[in-house]
Amino acid sequence: MKEFEEILGTENVLYNEPMSKHTSFKVGGNVDIFLKVNSFDKLQKIIEISKANNLPITVVGNGSNLLVSDKGIRGVVIKYIADNCEYLSSDIIEVEAGAINGAIAYGLLNKELSGFEFASGIPGTIGGAIFMNAGAYGSEMKDIVVDVTYLDIGDNRIKTIENKDCEFSYRSSFFCKDESKIIVKAKLKLTKATKQEIQSKMDEYREKRIETQPLNYPSAGSTFKRGNGFVTARLIDEAGLKGYKIGGAQVSEKHAGFIINTGDATAKDVLDLIDYVKQKVYEKFNVKIETEVRILGI
Repeated sequence: MKEFEEILGTENVLYNEPMSKHTSFKVGGNVDIFLKVNSFDKLQKIIEISKANNLPITVVGNGSNLLVSDKGIRGVVIKYIADNCEYLSSDIIEVEAGAINGAIAYGLLNKELSGFEFASGIPGTIGGAIFMNAGAYGSEMKDIVVDVTYLDIGDNRIKTIENKDCEFSYRSSFFCKDESKIIVKAKLKLTKATKQEIQSKMDEYREKRIETQPLNYPSAGSTFKRGNGFVTARLIDEAGLKGYKIGGAQVSEKHAGFIINTGDATAKDVLDLIDYVKQKVYEKFNVKIETEVRILGI
């Protein structure tokens, strides 16, 4: 659409764009219009135009916890790429939602600010991490978020809510429950520490990931949520499912909680394998396991 191109530039408006290019799983059908938006003002204009043209709106981050169906997504997909980080005080930063977690982690390392090390290897954005209350190694986003500023698609106005109103829980938040709210920036509270202490934690976490996770294959990270009173990956392993394949999708032999794309998987392969794993775990242990991955376009 010309209106989108006038606001964003033709290079940031992609038509019939394969979502496989924008997800870490490397699968998924096409979206009608893919938009890269780099400022709040432009985001408001894009929302206004989309609503006026009755175009469904979907917002994504870095696509690292996302599975898009082979049928793709109708309407527009917005990727908010604004990534500025401002240091407001000695321990408070304000960071835009498009910032990549790893980049923020290394910026905080240089500023000798601790508390974000757990997210240094999570390959998504700040917005995505807040959306799903990302966590690792005993820490979660809810531990460091002060407040979140978002655009309400309903009235196209900017609003801010404090941590206590974000409804953070395990891999969930207020924003998961109401996707008409687009995260645009957040304040995070960190603590002072030495570079050596911060680097040591980041190195330790990186080594654990390399040792335990199938990082050499496309995936969406951990496919299944942690169980209540049980370790999901262990049940999958004990059900004999490590290495099980459907098409190009496989339960990782390195970590049973990961489903990987061995090279030619379709979204249907992944979804069928997820359902198969759920079924077999339920049959063997009478336990229902849940997916952690956000599924779009079904």
